[in-house]
Amino acid sequence: MASLPPFLEALAAGPLVFDGAMGTQLYERGGALNKCFDELSLSAPQVVAEVHRDYLEVGCDVVQANSYGANRFALAPHGLAERVGDICAAAARIAREVAKDRAWVAGSVGPSGLLPKDLIRNKTRRLAFDAFREQAQALVEHGCDLLSFETFGYLGELEIAVEAAYGLNVPIVAQCTFDEQNRTQDGAAPDEVVERMIGLGVDVVGANCSLGPERLLSVVELMVGKGRPVVMQPNAGYPRVVDGRSIYLSSPETYGVVARRAFKAGVAAVGGCCGTGPDHIRRVVAAARMLGGGRWRRQALHARPRDRVEGEAPTPLAERSAFGKKLADGKFVVSVEVSPPTGLDPSAALDKIRLLDDAGIDVVNIPDGPRATVRMSNQAFARRVLERCTKVEPLLHVCGRDRNLLGLQADLIGAHVNGLKNLLIITGDPPKVGDYPDATAVFDLDSIGLLGLARGLNRGVDPAGKPMGEKTAFVLGTGAEPAARDFEREIKRLFEKKEAGAELVLTQPVFDLATLDRFLTATKALGLPILVGVLPLASARNAEFLQANVPGMHIPDAVLERLRRAGDGAHATREGVAIAAEALAAVKGRVQGAYLMPPFGRVELALEVLARC
Repeated sequence: MASLPPFLEALAAGPLVFDGAMGTQLYERGGALNKCFDELSLSAPQVVAEVHRDYLEVGCDVVQANSYGANRFALAPHGLAERVGDICAAAARIAREVAKDRAWVAGSVGPSGLLPKDLIRNKTRRLAFDAFREQAQALVEHGCDLLSFETFGYLGELEIAVEAAYGLNVPIVAQCTFDEQNRTQDGAAPDEVVERMIGLGVDVVGANCSLGPERLLSVVELMVGKGRPVVMQPNAGYPRVVDGRSIYLSSPETYGVVARRAFKAGVAAVGGCCGTGPDHIRRVVAAARMLGGGRWRRQALHARPRDRVEGEAPTPLAERSAFGKKLADGKFVVSVEVSPPTGLDPSAALDKIRLLDDAGIDVVNIPDGPRATVRMSNQAFARRVLERCTKVEPLLHVCGRDRNLLGLQADLIGAHVNGLKNLLIITGDPPKVGDYPDATAVFDLDSIGLLGLARGLNRGVDPAGKPMGEKTAFVLGTGAEPAARDFEREIKRLFEKKEAGAELVLTQPVFDLATLDRFLTATKALGLPILVGVLPLASARNAEFLQANVPGMHIPDAVLERLRRAGDGAHATREGVAIAAEALAAVKGRVQGAYLMPPFGRVELALEVLARC
């Protein structure tokens, strides 16, 4: 791998993953609670190195040196106050030797242990400043790429520590701990922490430890968008003492789910604190991959293209499929989603698609394990659609969740050979939301990487940059969330998707015209056909479930109220169809198509929406 890019540049390019707890891991590997864990960098370097290696093996981007308490005040009770330089040098050296050029090394700096009442005294404040300076300088001199100030409950002490790092010319990450009222020990709220840290020139702000992942997410969400990238490193929930041991109860699965929510909320990096281990960080890495971050992202961004070939010009869009020709001709197109069956018999689902075929629908969207459920292979089902229908074409979903790079390439080649030319490239739902939450998520490629792979195949070039001798002829679609919480990031990624090869955009359902206006304005420069998502809601309960469980789904209060007034059953369904038809009629002249997602596979509702427009 090429040498690492600057840390802050990589942080801006996509989500990064910090490692997890060091102390917890050292304890589990035989470290005594009454021993100085920082000193183990001198007396047991192989154990410290093993912890770093375990985190690197699961894919973390930042390794934090075993130096959290390596300041003279914290080391004094162990008789090690004069060995700050030796301990910090050893900690930095071990981390650097293990990380090599696979990860950045952060010098970990924790509180001094002095009480807040002492730190307000000028003399003690100066001693604390000197102690932090001594520690930070030793860490940077011996190979740390950045400094990570963490677990500071007293904001005033964090300010002293940050000031002590001035002039060391490395990025500074500053993290506080917060109580149940979202306050530091000296009463500062998250936004005040950000403001004061920006005033000191800190590069990255955040919160760590103290609260479990769900609670800490609610804190860092208040920091996002305030002028600095945000990092979050929660502990694994509140500890319970069982047989004399502190047991942290937040599972790796929960950690992964919260990490994905954090990344989607705009948090730039996620790691772990007390009670976390490689299994927790493995889940965070999977979440980062889903959103285009992590180590693979750096490799892709900084790969050397000198041995690659661009390939030949792709087949013109109008010649790839009937759907492609309609897009190229600027015609209004309609797509309706029908999921493959959960069993062995596709006849019922095929009957639905024949209704769409008879109605003149252009394409039928065929998802790939929607909501991470097990269904018939969507490629096998799409092939049956080609055999049974005369006009409607399949639009095959392809996601990076379940297959590695080799499997994805094989599937795309197989799709082309099977006559499946229309693709919707997506990242895919995490297994946690489906029937098999412990299934392994692969995510070798997210939607951007997968679009790049398919674009290369359309030019007759494989992912290694080698000519294939032939080329595919795919129409390449991608998805978008007009109501994404981090709207700027969603738009940025959409432009990256176009650069990677996307030729049309299908959106999540939109019920709020103001949301769609903002999205269409922001994407006008894309110059891509947009199929707006339309979902005829079945009831208020259906709407509430979707809003709570589907990322990017925003249903206005006015729509929910109309559905509640309609009651249940047929009345609610008719109201849902009317709402969908009104939404589509209002935007039909501003987009190139509609992407209808009928609830529970009821395609007749989609046809009714179209009939009303």
